[in-house]
Amino acid sequence: MIPSGEGANLAMYDGAELGKAIAAHPGDVEAALIAYEKDLFPRSASEAAEAEGILKVCLGPNAPQSLVDFFTNTQHVK
Repeated sequence: MIPSGEGANLAMYDGAELGKAIAAHPGDVEAALIAYEKDLFPRSASEAAEAEGILKVCLGPNAPQSLVDFFTNTQHVK
């Protein structure tokens, strides 16, 4: 992922989840990985989509104007 702030958070959480899966399947790493990966991809899908959007803003066909527009947007957040 690009540096949008969630990659490190997901990596730490995923490491803990992998450890729990390995502990829950002693002696069967394959079963642990299957159990772990069942939740891995759905858990990170929204962050991956957001990162893709940020990547397009930074490096897409309208860059650098899209990046300027991102930082100069005058809409107020409510």
